[in-house]
Amino acid sequence: MSSGRVVLVGAGPGDPELITLRGLRWLKRAEVVIYDHLVSPLLLEEAPPGALRIFAGKSAGDHCVPQPAINALLVHHAASGRLVVRLKGGDPFVFGRGGEETLACVTAGIPVEVVPGVSAALAVPAAACIPVIHRGLASSVAVVTGHEDPSKLGGRVNWERLAGSVDTLVILMGVAALPVIALRLMAAGHDAETPAAVIHRGTTPAEEVVTGTLGDIARRAADLPPPATIVIGDVVRLRDCLRGLDAGVGAAQAKQAAGRA
Repeated sequence: MSSGRVVLVGAGPGDPELITLRGLRWLKRAEVVIYDHLVSPLLLEEAPPGALRIFAGKSAGDHCVPQPAINALLVHHAASGRLVVRLKGGDPFVFGRGGEETLACVTAGIPVEVVPGVSAALAVPAAACIPVIHRGLASSVAVVTGHEDPSKLGGRVNWERLAGSVDTLVILMGVAALPVIALRLMAAGHDAETPAAVIHRGTTPAEEVVTGTLGDIARRAADLPPPATIVIGDVVRLRDCLRGLDAGVGAAQAKQAAGRA
């Protein structure tokens, strides 16, 4: 019986220091590392020098290695007796297709373990001083993909229902579709003056943050390429306060919000 196994490791949102200790321990033992395009090169240096490194990255409109081929790579190397670390940006199960990869291994009889990671959906706004939950301002958050074509009705993401059902909306992989997403939300009754932010390459030295409102954020952030995390909700108002740039105004807003809770 082969002693090989697969470990799906969440590498975090970009900053290499945001990988978990458990994930790092597995990475340091890996014989094969299959990694995504958002994984920091500094993390790859933590793998043993002799480990085989295989790039299996995907980006918007560019799937250099199709998902079935990635599944096959995992199974092949583990079945050959190797310890395979599948290094994935963020968390493997948050729009990372980790469930599909786990199922492929289980179906093939390959031992598999999942090491949760720090998801960009929560960590990127936090690092940009935007709490997705804040007493008096937001008590609910929805994380959705913007990868679906929002111009088509009948998709899995119901933008009309989201427009009035959650306080904070976090959209991943939605940069290209942001103009249409904003229009659909506003058409469903979401206030155009709702604060919004687009965070490009959050938690990394290349981070850029553009803020505005639901009505103008697509225009303001038009020059930002993916990857980016989109946040829509009143919590975006707290960014300057938490950064210490507008403490007077931000503190007053936070105090008022807490009083309404």
